[in-house]
Amino acid sequence: MGADRMSDVELPFAGVEMGGTKCVCLLATGPGDIRETVRIPTTTPAETLAAIDAVLVRWQAQHGFRAIGVAGFGPLELDPASPLHGTLVNTPKPGWTGANLLAGMTPFGVPVGLDTDVNGAALAEGRWGGARGLDSYAYVTVGTGIGVGSVIRGQTVRGLGHSEAGHLRIPRMAGRNWPGACRFHGDCVEGLASGPAIEAQAGARAADLPPTDPVWTEVVQALAALMHNLVLTTAPQRVLIGGGVIAGQPFLLPPVRQALVESLNGYGVAPAIAEDIEAFVAAPALGTSAGPLGAVALAQAAATRVE
Repeated sequence: MGADRMSDVELPFAGVEMGGTKCVCLLATGPGDIRETVRIPTTTPAETLAAIDAVLVRWQAQHGFRAIGVAGFGPLELDPASPLHGTLVNTPKPGWTGANLLAGMTPFGVPVGLDTDVNGAALAEGRWGGARGLDSYAYVTVGTGIGVGSVIRGQTVRGLGHSEAGHLRIPRMAGRNWPGACRFHGDCVEGLASGPAIEAQAGARAADLPPTDPVWTEVVQALAALMHNLVLTTAPQRVLIGGGVIAGQPFLLPPVRQALVESLNGYGVAPAIAEDIEAFVAAPALGTSAGPLGAVALAQAAATRVE
């Protein structure tokens, strides 16, 4: 690195959010200091990962960066001790099972942070967005799939794998017996309330459906059931819910809130939730920027761990 290059403290972070349809590369220190954004279509693993690596090579040569954060769609092997660290495991994305998001990366000589895209987005909301000041919360995204990033005491949930609460099995509405859209579980939350599930039932994209369409009743109940389970397991102080379906149909938030209150039925912390339900179930403050900024947050965390 040349003598005129900025000190490490001033260098930005390189974030890579890998989604099922596109990848967003962000060179930034945070939402108020974004140096460059590059969008790359998600095609084949070889083509997509090579394009991302080329962006990172250029950025390091032109600007430098302190660390890299990779926020990937999953399921992902996140155990650093595993020989499959960074590998996609049984992913619904065709052609990507077994792809390693880190294996072909140029050795840049900087720390690398890896987590799921929803976990990264959750961390970004905690650092800059709607969960600032909280140490336990959840970020839910409803789109092509349903993902949940759960943060407990400032750390994303990990153990044997990572949280996949979008695939929780939930009670069905009375009289509803269609099999669901998830190819793994059928009528899990994602199988009943994701974009493809909505289109399979209604015959039209979620964005094109009026608020009066009957499909929304099951969507609301499924999302409320998901939050019911989160409240009683990870005990979030707030649930942020976004993604393409919610952003396109913001009318869904009030009925989801009401259905959650009714589902909890006064049990445990339910009275406190009901008293401030609009704050407890809220839209992400970072909007569509939560995902890319999540990758930057992962890079920052990786840099901090080695300092």
